[in-house]
Amino acid sequence: MKWMQMFLIGYVIALGGVIAALWRLGVIARVGAGWTVIGIAIAIGLGFMISVANSGSKETVEIDRKR
Repeated sequence: MKWMQMFLIGYVIALGGVIAALWRLGVIARVGAGWTVIGIAIAIGLGFMISVANSGSKETVEIDRKR
């Protein structure tokens, strides 16, 4: 399994834990379903951006051109 996939699995598990805690405390019921869905979509998007930014090695590729 690649590091990006492992990060995403961990992120989804952590996000699920936060959502479960907020639901148990009654915060999600007070906020409403619409804002809850928007918050989850933003959190998942941030997770994808962070995992892609931290995956793989960043190398500079130089190309020699013959003129």
